[in-house]
Amino acid sequence: MVLDGWILTLITFLPTVGAVLILLVPSGRLTAIRGVALASSTATFVLSLWIPWRFNMATADMQFVQQLPWIPAIGVSYTVGLDGISLWLVLLTTLLSAISVLASWGPITERVKEYMVFMLLLETGMLGVFLSLDFFLFYVFWEVMLVPMYFLIGVWGGPRKLYAAIKFFLFTLFGSVLMLLGILAIFFYHHAQTGEYTFNIFRMVEPGLPYNLQWWVWLSFFIAFAIKVPMFPFHTWLPDAHVEAPTAGSVILAGVLLKMGTYGFLRFSLPMLPDASRSREFIGLIVLLSIIAIIYGAMVSMVQPDMKKLIAYSSVSHMGFVTLGIFALNAQGIQGSILQMVNHGLSTGALFLIVGLIYDRRHTRMIADLGGLSSVMPVYATCFAIIMLSSMGLPGLNGFVGEILILLGAFRVDWRWAAAGAIGIVLGAAYLLWLYQRTMFGPITHPENRTLTDLDGRELATLLPIIVLCFWIGLYPMPFLNAMTPSVNKVIRQVNAKALRAEAPAPVLPPLLPGARPAEEAKPTR
Repeated sequence: MVLDGWILTLITFLPTVGAVLILLVPSGRLTAIRGVALASSTATFVLSLWIPWRFNMATADMQFVQQLPWIPAIGVSYTVGLDGISLWLVLLTTLLSAISVLASWGPITERVKEYMVFMLLLETGMLGVFLSLDFFLFYVFWEVMLVPMYFLIGVWGGPRKLYAAIKFFLFTLFGSVLMLLGILAIFFYHHAQTGEYTFNIFRMVEPGLPYNLQWWVWLSFFIAFAIKVPMFPFHTWLPDAHVEAPTAGSVILAGVLLKMGTYGFLRFSLPMLPDASRSREFIGLIVLLSIIAIIYGAMVSMVQPDMKKLIAYSSVSHMGFVTLGIFALNAQGIQGSILQMVNHGLSTGALFLIVGLIYDRRHTRMIADLGGLSSVMPVYATCFAIIMLSSMGLPGLNGFVGEILILLGAFRVDWRWAAAGAIGIVLGAAYLLWLYQRTMFGPITHPENRTLTDLDGRELATLLPIIVLCFWIGLYPMPFLNAMTPSVNKVIRQVNAKALRAEAPAPVLPPLLPGARPAEEAKPTR
C-alpha cells in the first residue's frame, strides 16, 4: 500500500507540521494553540498504530523502508525504516508525546505558544533517532533533539533551570562529538576499503572493521550512549534535569530520551562492532557499571526528601537493569532489556505525572509536606498505587516481565550478575513502598492537604492509557515479545559472527554456568 511507503515519514514530520501551524496562531489564542498541539500529537499516535497493524513479525528485515537521495556527493540519503527493536520505542514515543501535551494543558500558562512548538519539534527529533538508517541523518536528529529539551528545561523549569539545562546540554554534546568521531572513522575506513562514500549503517561495515578500529569506535560510542542512558558515573546531569524540568519534560526525558542510549548499544555497538562488544574488557566494564548503577541508584533514592529526585535516581537504577540485560548477550537478556525500556518509559513517566499532579495542587514535592492523601484523593491514590507496583515489578504488571527476563539472561552468564540485580529489586521495592506509605497513609499533618481535590477528567486521561498498558504487558506480553524475536536473533548472530580481527585471537564471553550456552537464540512463540 502507498501508506506503507510513507508512514514513517508522515509520523516523523506530522508534529513539525503542527508546530508550523501553531506559529501561525496568535499568541493570545491559548485554547487554539493547545488544541493544535494536542491534535497533532494525538494524530501522530493514531497514525503510528498503523505500523504494528502492518508489521511482519516473522522477519528481522527492516520494514516500511523509504530511501531518498539527500547529499549524494558524500553518500548521504534520507533513509528510514524500523524492525522489532525500534517498533515499540516508536509507539512509546508517540504515546508519551500526546500524553505530555495533554498534561501540559493546565500547568503551562506562560509562553504557551513557544512551549508547544518545542514539544512538537522534540517529538520529531526523537522519532527520527529511532527510525534513521543513515548515520548522517541519525546524527542530525540526535543533535536537533537537544535544542527543544534545552529550552523546555531552561525556560519552563524550576529555580535552578539554567544550571540544569546547560549541564544537560554540555554532557550530551560532549558525548555527541565523540560519537561523531567514531562515525567518521567508520566512514573513511569504508571509503579506503571500497572507494565508496556512504553513511548507510549497513553498508558502512560491509568490509569488516579490524579490531583496533572497533576498539576505538566502540569506546567513542560507549561514552555517547552511556551519557544518554545515563550509566554510572555519567549520571550526574540527570537528577538536576529531572528536578528542574516541567512535568512533561520529565516524562519525555525519562520515558524516551534515556532509551536512546540503550537503543544505540543495540542498533550500533553490538551488530556493527561485534568483536569489541564481545571482549572481556568491555563486557566487564558494562556489567560492573550496570551493577553499581542498580544498587547505587536504589540506595540514593531511599534517602531523598524530594519525590521528583527520588524518582530521578530510581531511573539510574532501572536503566542499569537494561544495560545488564543487553550485555548478557543472549536472547532472554536482550528481549528483557527492550521490553524493560518500554516498561520504564510507561512506569517512570507515569510516576513523574503523579508528582506533577500533586505539585500543581500543593506547590511542593517534599515528602515531609505530604501524608494522608489517600483519604482526600482516593482516585489519585489508586492510580499511584498501580504505577508504583508496576515500577517495583509486581507479578501481573509490566515491570515484572522485563525484570525476570533480564535476570534469566544474566543468570545464564554468571549467577552473581543475577544476584546483584535481585538486590536492586528488593531495594526498589523498599524505597517505592516507603514513598507511598509516607505520602498516602498516616494522619494529615498539614491543613493544606485537607482541601485538595481529586483528579479531574483531563488528568485521569493522562494516566489511564499507561495503566491499561501496564496490565496488558504484565498479563499478556507475547505480542510485544514476538515482534522483537527475529530482530533479537539477528543481533545475536551478528555479535557471534566469526571474529574479524587479525591482531589477536577472537575474544570469548566470560565463564558460563555449567551447561549454559552463550547467546542462545530466542524461539519464536506462537
